[in-house]
Amino acid sequence: MTSHPPQPRERPVRLAATASGTHLDAFGAAEWGLLAGIALVWGASFLFIDIGLDAFAPPVVTFARLALGAATLAAFPRARRPVERADLPRMALLGVVWMAAPLTLFPLAQQHVDSSVAGMINGAAPLTAAVVAALLLRRLPGLWQRVGLGLGFLGVVAIGLPNVQGADASPLGVGLLLLAVTLYGFAFNLAVPLQQRYGAMPVLLRALLVATVVVAPFAAAGVPASTWSWPSALAMVALGVVGTGLAFPAMATLVGRVGGTRGSIPIYLVPVIAIGLGVLVRGETVAALAMVGTALVLVGAWLTSRTERAEPVIAPTSKPPRRA
Repeated sequence: MTSHPPQPRERPVRLAATASGTHLDAFGAAEWGLLAGIALVWGASFLFIDIGLDAFAPPVVTFARLALGAATLAAFPRARRPVERADLPRMALLGVVWMAAPLTLFPLAQQHVDSSVAGMINGAAPLTAAVVAALLLRRLPGLWQRVGLGLGFLGVVAIGLPNVQGADASPLGVGLLLLAVTLYGFAFNLAVPLQQRYGAMPVLLRALLVATVVVAPFAAAGVPASTWSWPSALAMVALGVVGTGLAFPAMATLVGRVGGTRGSIPIYLVPVIAIGLGVLVRGETVAALAMVGTALVLVGAWLTSRTERAEPVIAPTSKPPRRA
């Protein structure tokens, strides 16, 4: 009788996992280029969402950007490269926490807040990303990152207070936005090891497909409440092709290079773009304290981009042997 050696068991897939970036030095031209491009595109995305909501129900806006983003990525052969089956659950989770849930919450929230307010509250995402990274990696960010994130936190508080109290930023809308940026903090960290293993495009294509399927029933329910408008439709094309199909892979590339905490700081620059477009195009007003807060988060972004020297949160300890 022939005996067969035991087959090695597959390691269980840990859904909530992250990794350090491959580039721990201060940001160079490549990192700043990715950061600036992402901030510009996502800052403008809030305006496109507002224009889309003029005609389409919120879940229709979300579905349109996800479907167009997936179609854009699918046009690239690199995005269609195979991935291991064991990593598919993590990509599916990424599609939910980075896309399906937050991209549904933002249009819902923007029915209760101005686009400039949404862009500014979105600046809290680096804080949630840092907390999640510290928990998963079991170490704190470096000194410069802690100082930068602290200034960013003060900036977010300064930005949010006057708008929460105003008529154009209801507590419901603010609460939905805060939930969305918390999910972003998880997503930025979950994307790091996946991007490092496969590159951004294969990961994001599968995540977008999952998110599109999840959102589809809600979009179907929102069709009767929608009308057709060419400006809104064109805004969805820009939001889907550029703001989703191109900007999301760029963001995944950045967090793969510099980690979830430092890779999230393009969000610090989004309020500047959102404020400018909200004022110039939609005639919105911004409180002086919000402008001070924006300056603080910009300084925080620069400090966070410095060379990363992480410190442990909990040092590993060994238990002394028991006495007989």
